[in-house]
Amino acid sequence: MMVSTRLWLAGTVSLTRDKGLADALMQQVRRSAQILRPLLVLTDGWAAYPGSIRRAFREKVKKMAGVGRASLEVWPQLHIGTVIKRTEKKRVVEITRRMAHGLLDQAEQLLQISGGGNVLNTAFIERLNGTIRERLASLTRKCRHSASRLQALHTGMYLIGCTYNFCVAHHELSKAKHWGMACTPAMASGLTDHIWSVCEVLRYKVAPSPWVEPKRRGRPKKQAEQIVIPARCQKPRSRFRALVRLRKGVLCATTG
Repeated sequence: MMVSTRLWLAGTVSLTRDKGLADALMQQVRRSAQILRPLLVLTDGWAAYPGSIRRAFREKVKKMAGVGRASLEVWPQLHIGTVIKRTEKKRVVEITRRMAHGLLDQAEQLLQISGGGNVLNTAFIERLNGTIRERLASLTRKCRHSASRLQALHTGMYLIGCTYNFCVAHHELSKAKHWGMACTPAMASGLTDHIWSVCEVLRYKVAPSPWVEPKRRGRPKKQAEQIVIPARCQKPRSRFRALVRLRKGVLCATTG
């Protein structure tokens, strides 16, 4: 999510919590970010996150002129922070904050600009996770409404996320120090100017992506040369035409 506007960007679900899940999530975050801008990403202590973030936020850089492959380099102003919490008897007893990539001073400056606090934290995304788990019964940790299909869980998550962004006024954003009026994360991000209803969200028609002609494989076919015969060289057609008829198993040619 984007901390300054509380906008939920994207999410993904999977049967296993592995590197593929982290890569898919970070690719979605990459499509929502502006290219080569200062960026701070804060995560929990899962070891797969830093590598997935580095792989997602890379650009091709040609170091030498001429023929050769361009190298992939991480964004120069990318900062990755991790927050690890240690609990005992369901209570947090220790919090470890460290930088997995980038500089701590610049990360703290970006954090203050976004309004996310003074120290590295994951409080905003954890609060959002609690909201989504509260509104979608399939995502609660212990429930009797477990999803039997992965697609249904994925669709339900995006339905809850869209209503969170467009339909429900955010309590913190509606305070006088932010907007001073009922405001949704989509309004704070400049995506809309009013609070949507659920019916409006469901009826909204998304424009299809532009059609791109698929690349044809193989050697291109040569166009057949058309030979034009002048009218003078054409033979006059006969008044009678040959007819082929089949009579009692015998092939006979008649004219008529």
